[in-house]
Amino acid sequence: WSPKHFRENAEEISTSQTIEFLSDIARDYKSWVIGGSFITKINNHYYNTCPVLNRHGELIATYSKNHLFSYYGSNEGKYVEVGESPVMIDIEGVKTGLTICYDIRFPEIYRAYRKAGVDLFVNCAAWGLKKPIPWECMTRCRAVENQTYMIALTQSGHIEGDEAISLVGKTLKSIAGETNSFVARMGGDEFVLVVNGPDENKVKRIIQNITYELEERLIFSNKQYDLTVSCGYVPVAPNAKNIKELIAKADKLMYLDKQNKNQGAVNGDY
Repeated sequence: WSPKHFRENAEEISTSQTIEFLSDIARDYKSWVIGGSFITKINNHYYNTCPVLNRHGELIATYSKNHLFSYYGSNEGKYVEVGESPVMIDIEGVKTGLTICYDIRFPEIYRAYRKAGVDLFVNCAAWGLKKPIPWECMTRCRAVENQTYMIALTQSGHIEGDEAISLVGKTLKSIAGETNSFVARMGGDEFVLVVNGPDENKVKRIIQNITYELEERLIFSNKQYDLTVSCGYVPVAPNAKNIKELIAKADKLMYLDKQNKNQGAVNGDY
């Protein structure tokens, strides 16, 4: 999700590869498809648009986003325009109200659908990874306050603001492959790296390599991020401790490293 690239990737409905792709899926699976959203171009006007196709792959309706996100460095409103009105469709007897991402913050559009007799709300989003609580809260609120079912679908992959996390993950994956280690994401911006062998110096070298490789990737990616790497590591004896206890210990040391603003990692005797 990168607004500055919206217009170069815009499609006209009549020749849209996205519509063609979704149409094939609808026909192959004999299912209705609500296609998230993509950028459409209509007479030199650009919109963030959600298409709906029936079981035969026919385009039934499109809804263009009514509330554009242009805050905290994002500038969606600079590249696309507001859609004209809400769109409610009948999916084989189920009246369905369409919304996109940031629309979820505005209860008025959902109340309008409710007054029109809606049975189901749908919101397709590219919600930021660091804001799970607002997403969960608002999707539930829109359903409860209108006593209506809600289907809330968020992103697959990373939006522009989360590319730094993706960059860290790719760096760790590369280092894990080079050192016969294992890496997993813990959530948010935290990762765990499991290193084979008893050599503590190997662990320290890996931590140094993380910083070096991140710096190199930043240079070649032409991105401007202010990244600080904090690490905590714990030696593990076979079958000595519960894995949750080990991660909790390493996590505590990582935050201590972050608070002390050390360059290296903090070692824990465990």
